[in-house]
Amino acid sequence: MDTRGIDQMLSELRATSQVASGKSAQAATSAGATDFGQVLQSAIADVSSAQMQAQEMAKGFSAGDPNVNLQDVMVNLQKANLSFQQMVQVRNKLVTAYQDIMNMSV
Repeated sequence: MDTRGIDQMLSELRATSQVASGKSAQAATSAGATDFGQVLQSAIADVSSAQMQAQEMAKGFSAGDPNVNLQDVMVNLQKANLSFQQMVQVRNKLVTAYQDIMNMSV
């Protein structure tokens, strides 16, 4: 499992926490210089790529390509499904976090 996206998200959250607590922006940027939007966009692109690869493999198997076997097709389809479900759960957590922040009294 690739944890780069999670590590980048954590560093972004730490930087935001430092800014919110009144520490300098310099300290916040040194904690993590990754852009949350780019990390999210990259993760979405990875999920899309996995789904397209699984679909192409399934089409090849359906067309009778001798280089594609059923086991590989099923494994890739399940990987694509799991990555999509993971992305949906991350989205749900982000929406919940956003709603919690918006409901906070200032």
